[in-house]
Amino acid sequence: MRVGESMYVLIRNEVLKILLKKKMILIIALLILFISLFSYGQKYVYEQNMSRLEASVPSTEYDWKSLAKQQINDLERRIGSPYIDEEGIRSIQIEIEQLNYFIENDINPVTPTAARFTVEFIDQAIVMFIPLLIIILAADIVSGELSNRTIKVLLTRAVPRWKILFSKLMALMIMSTLVVLLVAVISTLISGFFFGRWGFNEPVTTGFRLVNDALNSNYVIRVSRVSYMILVYSLTWFVSVVIASITLMISVLVQSTASAIGIVMSALIGGQFLQFFLSDWVLVKYFFVSNLSLTKYLTGNYQQIEGMSLIFSVIVLGVWAVVSLAVGFYVFLKKDILV
Repeated sequence: MRVGESMYVLIRNEVLKILLKKKMILIIALLILFISLFSYGQKYVYEQNMSRLEASVPSTEYDWKSLAKQQINDLERRIGSPYIDEEGIRSIQIEIEQLNYFIENDINPVTPTAARFTVEFIDQAIVMFIPLLIIILAADIVSGELSNRTIKVLLTRAVPRWKILFSKLMALMIMSTLVVLLVAVISTLISGFFFGRWGFNEPVTTGFRLVNDALNSNYVIRVSRVSYMILVYSLTWFVSVVIASITLMISVLVQSTASAIGIVMSALIGGQFLQFFLSDWVLVKYFFVSNLSLTKYLTGNYQQIEGMSLIFSVIVLGVWAVVSLAVGFYVFLKKDILV
């Protein structure tokens, strides 16, 4: 059997192993559950805002700009709350400036559509929910076989160890790509059912920048919603690849699937606390968790850690992925598996 054919067989077998464990069924079930809840919640909030607006403004005078102005008024009232810190106030002020920009340029950011929800969902899910789905796929890909001793079957076939681990890595990349595609398709279909609007052709503004803590719209450009979705989900795919690489390394280092899941989840949760409580510590911005929310750079949202940018975060995540794979392959090649 030629090298290319043998690698194809190994990758195919690894993909089948993941599918036979019915992990994709669990992932699809979680996606349907959470996306349905969030879609319904957004529809409910929108209808409540509509009811409040219609109670104060005659329906003949209603348009989306009236609702956007009402949102601005609500945000301005929130600024006066004593429970919001300085960073929260600045974030609200930026949101107000964005809404004013949309009103001035006749861009509807209010009426919910399937395309808009699909992007907003991934904006919130990219830090925790998407990594959780990838961890479900990857945590036991090596540790499970080590604990069950099933990996010896591969080794007795005189297959080089690097091929075994590489085939597992390729299978993870394939399944991670499938997960990202499933998120896009399921969120679009379910939200389209709730909202009754697709919104693929509506314009999207991106390129907002923070200059001296003020929103700068000089670099703003308009793209179609479909183009923006492709950009956002490309960044999400990159994050998924990084998480898969880190989880693969942990799965090689430990022999317990539960331990692998616990270590990666602890890193994700602990990283959020570090970013929140120690944002002034220079090393925090080099931790992979602090750089997961790549899509925030497209919207101009307030940055909690100074000196970070889209390029910076992509480079940091890329380094984490490369180092994780290097460590994982080195340990796997040297590991005493046949004991």
